[in-house]
Amino acid sequence: MESIRELLLILLAVILLVQNLSNVEARYHHHKKQKNKGSTVPPPAPPENPVSSSPSYSPSVPSDPYPNDPVNSTDCIFDVRDYGAVGDGSADDTAAFRAAWKAACAVEAGVVLAPSDYVFKITSTIFSGPCKPGLVFQLDGVLMPPDGPDTWPEADSRKQWLVFYKLDDMTFTGKGTIEGNGQPWWDLPCKPHRGPNGSTSSGPCDSPALIRFFMSSNLVVSGLTIQNSPQFHMKFDGCEGVMIDKLSISSPKLSPNTDGIHIENTKSVGIYNSMISNGDDCISIGTGCSDVDIADVTCGPSHGIRKKAVAVTITRCNIVDFQPPNAPRTCCMRKRKESAAFSDYEGIGSLGAHYSQACVSNITVRNAIIRESDNGLRIKTWQGGTGCVSDLSFENIQMENVRNCINIDQYYCLSRECLNQTSAVFVTGITYRNIKGTYDVRTPPIHFACSDTVPCTKITMAEVELLPYEGQLLDDPFCWNAYGTQETLTIPPIDCLQEGEPQSEQEVSAYGC
Repeated sequence: MESIRELLLILLAVILLVQNLSNVEARYHHHKKQKNKGSTVPPPAPPENPVSSSPSYSPSVPSDPYPNDPVNSTDCIFDVRDYGAVGDGSADDTAAFRAAWKAACAVEAGVVLAPSDYVFKITSTIFSGPCKPGLVFQLDGVLMPPDGPDTWPEADSRKQWLVFYKLDDMTFTGKGTIEGNGQPWWDLPCKPHRGPNGSTSSGPCDSPALIRFFMSSNLVVSGLTIQNSPQFHMKFDGCEGVMIDKLSISSPKLSPNTDGIHIENTKSVGIYNSMISNGDDCISIGTGCSDVDIADVTCGPSHGIRKKAVAVTITRCNIVDFQPPNAPRTCCMRKRKESAAFSDYEGIGSLGAHYSQACVSNITVRNAIIRESDNGLRIKTWQGGTGCVSDLSFENIQMENVRNCINIDQYYCLSRECLNQTSAVFVTGITYRNIKGTYDVRTPPIHFACSDTVPCTKITMAEVELLPYEGQLLDDPFCWNAYGTQETLTIPPIDCLQEGEPQSEQEVSAYGC
């Protein structure tokens, strides 16, 4: 009898213990639900190649241990359709995008989502900050402006379409396409050779840049396809900390002023793993830029540079065409407010209008391919300006049938009326290393035309081998007042490059940079 009583007591103790553990688990489960419910931060993305240690018979997706918990991963995703976007390619979805932006801007790690399988049309819009950190604009569908100047709202700016202003820690990404509908703009009679009988008509000729980032920092732009812009495809002005990766930018070879990426007054920029084919500069770099790294970019085919006035340029599909203007359009000569509406470069190039200062430094271009282009690695400056272009490095560049493969031009001018000036932008510390491929024999592959009074200095040539694409060499390389060093023999030989340094060389600081 005594043993039976002991067994009953033990059984009762076990039942009480199990019940107590169940209550503890329930309390823990309830606490975890409340914690998840209040979170607005999305879960981190899974690794690209996860390694599973579970048995082979395990399901590919593990079951949820708490299937009744509220799902909060979408709390920070703001789908433009939820704000009234139609996405049929005809309806005006501008209000929906603005509303979704405003909502996402107010929360940390907010995501504006334009989903796939939809075509959204919006008018000229400024997406402004400041916003909470981690904001993402995710475009998986198609986004486009009105179709040409005839349908462009009169109240909207014709200088730019999408503007991202005063943002920090923002990402513009997705698998979608930005379609610029540029053809009607390219056919305006004010565009080069688009007027009667191939003429160019006078008068205003504003065309919108497709995307512009202004006075922003810590930006990421990745994965997008951007095509057929009326003018520049993408511009950065007054920004710091920009990472561009895996973009595809394209427009026809004869589309005027359709630069791929233009940066100005912008520092700490990386441009990687992208393909750019257009009718103007592949990448253009304007004054006020420093610490720019460009790698694994393919440029071309392209029309090359037709009429570029100021800016530094990483060429129109040539990959680098540096034009530190010493002319108008720099921040030194214009108010910051005015720079919010860039005009077409083509109309600002008259020599003598402004003698401005240009400062560009620490630019690296490497592992690039330049195809079928009018210019390759080009540095061009206006006469009469001041400032300095220093510490530029071009390395591992492959040329394919390119005119003006390596070019420094300190006599840039848009007309035949320009007179020689005594002041010029100082060009120094330019390195060309492992530049190989073929050139168009209509022009010499190497051309250094430096100022009479401000010579180019510290030019380094190493492993430069450029052969005719077809035919024979037309002219030897040209040099004027250019000083530098050949670390290896150059093909074709560049005997005109003067060894050492000129007697009158000054330090970079003497030129105000």
